[in-house]
Amino acid sequence: MKQSGRKRNIWVAALGIPLLLAAAYPLQRRIDARVRTVQQEKDALMLRSGRVLKKLSLGYDSLLANIYWTRAVQYYGGKRRDHDPNFELLAPLLDLTTTLDPHLLVAYKFGAIFLAEPPPKGAGRPDLAVNLIRRAIMNNPDNWRLWADLGFIYYWDMKDYKKAAEAYLEGSRRPGARDWMKVMAAKIAEEGGSRGTSRFLWEQIYLSTQDRDIRRNALEHLQSLTAEEDAEHLEELAAQFHQRFGRFPASARELVEAGILPGIPVDPAGYPYVLTPDGKAHLNPSSPVTSDILKPVLPR
Repeated sequence: MKQSGRKRNIWVAALGIPLLLAAAYPLQRRIDARVRTVQQEKDALMLRSGRVLKKLSLGYDSLLANIYWTRAVQYYGGKRRDHDPNFELLAPLLDLTTTLDPHLLVAYKFGAIFLAEPPPKGAGRPDLAVNLIRRAIMNNPDNWRLWADLGFIYYWDMKDYKKAAEAYLEGSRRPGARDWMKVMAAKIAEEGGSRGTSRFLWEQIYLSTQDRDIRRNALEHLQSLTAEEDAEHLEELAAQFHQRFGRFPASARELVEAGILPGIPVDPAGYPYVLTPDGKAHLNPSSPVTSDILKPVLPR
């Protein structure tokens, strides 16, 4: 009897173990994938000291810098793709890259954008972006565009208009600097964060670069500024309607019918604005235009 029971246990084990292994395989693959991702990130920064890495590069500093810059771009792109707000390794990767090659301007410029962009588009660390650009200026003192980048971060991301104006003015003194650098310094010093100053800044960025992503980003901000100006004007007209009829218009069409507007206004993407019962203008929910001020009114 005991022998029979032992044989039965052997058969159960022989059949059960493969089934358990088969069931555990997908779970193990997910675990392995996660561990591999973490390990890859650790491997990318196995040597966190740029100076040590520079000594070990045997004269191939620039080549190694490009490899680390590629790794930084891949790291940033992967985080954006996975909607992962943790950009912990971004600053160290950029530090390694620019220590290996202090003249790799693309790493400074785009690296600062990656660092300064608020989550989920970036690390939300404009302070680290400022440090990166200041290091770029120290290593490339005659490059006026770096001062423009510094002024942009102070102006747009940190709202420090005094330092922004100082950066543009200092950059305007560098060889080959464009005249608009002085204009920016004066406009920021006089107007601070006015919409007109912001528009001028984004127009210069749009016109001065051939990079597709930067141009698209600048265009999006210009469209947002246009929408905000349109909305302010539309709200002023809605207030006029209220004075005349004792209520706010239900739509822009009522403004047209009252002779206050010549036609229904649309945003830069061609979508009509939405008026709420309190006379406030908002973006159409279907519009691709984005604005931190004009939130679209979602249907209830």
